[in-house]
Amino acid sequence: MIYSDFQGEKLSALGFGTMRLPVIGGDYARVDEKQAAEMFDYAISHGVNYFDTAWGYHNGESENVVGRLLAAYPRETLKIATKFPGYDLSNMGKAEEIFEKQLKKCGVDYFDFYLFHNVCEMNIDAYLDDEKYGTYRYLIEQKRAGRIRHLGFSAHGSYEVIRRFLEKYGKDMEFCQLQINYVDWKFQSANKKVELLRQWGIPVWVMEPLRGGKLASLSPENEAKLKSLRPEEPIPAWAFRFVAGIPEVKMILSGMSDFEQVKANIATFSEEKPLTESERAALLAVGESLYKHTVLPCTACRYCTSHCPRHLDIPDIISLYNEHRFSDGGFIAPMVLSTMPKDKWPSACIGCRSCEKVCPQQIKISEMMRDFTNRLQRSEE
Repeated sequence: MIYSDFQGEKLSALGFGTMRLPVIGGDYARVDEKQAAEMFDYAISHGVNYFDTAWGYHNGESENVVGRLLAAYPRETLKIATKFPGYDLSNMGKAEEIFEKQLKKCGVDYFDFYLFHNVCEMNIDAYLDDEKYGTYRYLIEQKRAGRIRHLGFSAHGSYEVIRRFLEKYGKDMEFCQLQINYVDWKFQSANKKVELLRQWGIPVWVMEPLRGGKLASLSPENEAKLKSLRPEEPIPAWAFRFVAGIPEVKMILSGMSDFEQVKANIATFSEEKPLTESERAALLAVGESLYKHTVLPCTACRYCTSHCPRHLDIPDIISLYNEHRFSDGGFIAPMVLSTMPKDKWPSACIGCRSCEKVCPQQIKISEMMRDFTNRLQRSEE
């Protein structure tokens, strides 16, 4: 197992994410604990010492399962991470209540790593309003009391949202968990977010290195491109090698769902095989090919916005549309739109096509707005 140093502690470079544990009968809330126990045991015996859970994983059962299964191992040998569930605004103001329950669920008296969960457009104002909700104040108190060893945050929000969070709390953040992979390096501007964190001196934890499994297999054409460079390298390993090569990265999480995934990932992390510059460039080109045929080529020139009678932020809507379309749905676009007035949603477009007359990329914006609205409606059904 490859290890990284974090403040004098040895962390396995591969962290065990517990959002996608094996389940019984397709029921997300019924974790197959027998299978999970075998997976945990194999991982621990092969050097994995970091386990990441959260309040909402497996409909609230992940923390219970992690607590029961890890109780079989010496506490000091493992690093347990969980998060304050700020993705649900009804939890704001309940930091103490939730934290105490999490300790009981996980069967511990401290957490090695604790995060503000999913800092994003939807909750950034509530997270920053510490006078009203006191989330930061309470978590800092727990850190001083030794019940949180390391405090950080995860983020699915934009660069601007992360910047705002850092400007208020950055001096106390010890790490940040980001969605990074060779598609999102540019598609979701992960490269710019990593650079922002580098400026703050904050190490990076990686989530979704395989983008929810989307990068675990590729088309025959793209697979052949990579196999020509590394014939023996499994396709998923390319994704792990990519994020491992980012200097700021200290931890790479993988949500493993079966025993074979555990074995394959541990084999990948058994030795360092950094990508060369040419291999990295080839992989990024593959990543771009995965989305360039599905996304609209908006350059955010903003000519369109000055011609929109409804004053819609068309470039931002196109960016959300591109994410929603490439991801076949997902939570990011609906989450961001939920923070906007409904008269600024794509459904507010009246189809006048004034924007299209000035678009240098000749994007059929009105058709995009209509398709986006339909996709969002289908996702709610």
